[in-house]
Amino acid sequence: MTDVLKGCALKRPLVTIALLFLVGLVGAHSFARTATGPSPTQAQSSQAQPAASELTPGSAQLITPEALVRVLQSADAGKPLILNVGPHLIYMQAHIPGAEYMGPASESRGIERLRTRAKSLPRDQFIVLYCGCCPWNHCPNVRPGYSELYAMGFTKVKVLYIADNFGTDWVDKGYPSVKGQ
Repeated sequence: MTDVLKGCALKRPLVTIALLFLVGLVGAHSFARTATGPSPTQAQSSQAQPAASELTPGSAQLITPEALVRVLQSADAGKPLILNVGPHLIYMQAHIPGAEYMGPASESRGIERLRTRAKSLPRDQFIVLYCGCCPWNHCPNVRPGYSELYAMGFTKVKVLYIADNFGTDWVDKGYPSVKGQ
């Protein structure tokens, strides 16, 4: 019987360590959720638009290339103002017709240009931001651009969801583009 108890006594510290580890993980997860803000559902219920950290594929603040093409080709007068917040080289290679170049929103000059352009616009102006420099999860420009317009009080801002890059997800699909301007 003492052999059995000795075995349990040796296992008890391991069980205790495992439980402490799990409690630590749960606590860290709760802290991370609190530090990063509300969930998408909470953000949508408390605000018109979520913070830039909530710009995830499928969210209401994104517009797909296919949906934007439909909007641009529709007879409806509600066309968006399209602002490119990416690198100049990509804009020069090809961009959406009518898009205005703001510069990389990851840089202060790009944000300042965006702020200046937006300053006189009505806060309910339909605006589409896009970059397309790299895969969505690595783009340094769309979130700062969106955050700036959101902070300025704009309520109808969409971000063009470009999964890979502008060439692959727009130009190669034959969507309208202007080159070299």
